[in-house]
Amino acid sequence: MKTAFIGLGVMGFPMAGYLAARGYGVTVFNRSPDKARRWLEQNGGSMADTPADAASGADIVFCCVGNDDDVREVTLGEAGALQSMSPGSILVDHTTASATLARELHAVAGERQVGFLDAPLSGGQAGAENGQLTIMVGGDDDVFERARPVMESYAKAITLIGPAGSGQLAKMVNQICIAGLLQGLSEGLHFALRAGLDIEKVVSAISKGAAQSWQMDHRWQTMVNGQFEFGFAVDWMRKDLGIALAEAQANDARLELTELVDRYYAEVQALGGSRWDTSSLIARLDKPSTGGDG
Repeated sequence: MKTAFIGLGVMGFPMAGYLAARGYGVTVFNRSPDKARRWLEQNGGSMADTPADAASGADIVFCCVGNDDDVREVTLGEAGALQSMSPGSILVDHTTASATLARELHAVAGERQVGFLDAPLSGGQAGAENGQLTIMVGGDDDVFERARPVMESYAKAITLIGPAGSGQLAKMVNQICIAGLLQGLSEGLHFALRAGLDIEKVVSAISKGAAQSWQMDHRWQTMVNGQFEFGFAVDWMRKDLGIALAEAQANDARLELTELVDRYYAEVQALGGSRWDTSSLIARLDKPSTGGDG
């Protein structure tokens, strides 16, 4: 099977590598050709000068770029993937983008007899590098079943949520939940520090009960030490929350805490934390024991 991968960022680079490791033919495109050449050195395969060139003759084209505008450029643009994709092929967009764009791409692809799946990811850079991503998918059942075995190259869980746009809506739920959870964890750790408690003992106790979370298990120590130079950047989280908040205006959902946490992340950005991990919400409450400057 021939595949193409468009976008070799911190997620796409290792994901495309897993496809190559599974024996799929992979042609890559990246706006920075140097990164594409670096990928070739590590994985073999081939590179293309445009998304359309990469997608030509591919059975499945994967896309993982920055935002709605980027997705439109690499799929619908003059040199976009859909300009060269064959009838019966599949376009899978792993970008976290709007549900509106997903529905638009599903319609345009359908007119060209190309399948489309919106398939945003959860698990971050570590999940991509370890091939342990969670994928939330929107699209048609038959297209999903054809693409699923290939996506399993880099995923531990893949769920078809519903029709086109449903994957992006599920990713919004994911980010809404994470935002509230991280604010609660930040306040809890901040309170424990101010109360003079032994943080390690506190976390050891409460992480075995109802308060347990992935963020508590994997981030509490770096949070209290003011270490944030890793992980999923605040800039990216604010982009994702912006998408969710815009959708909430359209469907009349009340995201009061999410709006608040988004403003808190703006404060973290003002502290110089645009590239800090999302766990850096604690930095605005009080600089932890070693300072909040990473």
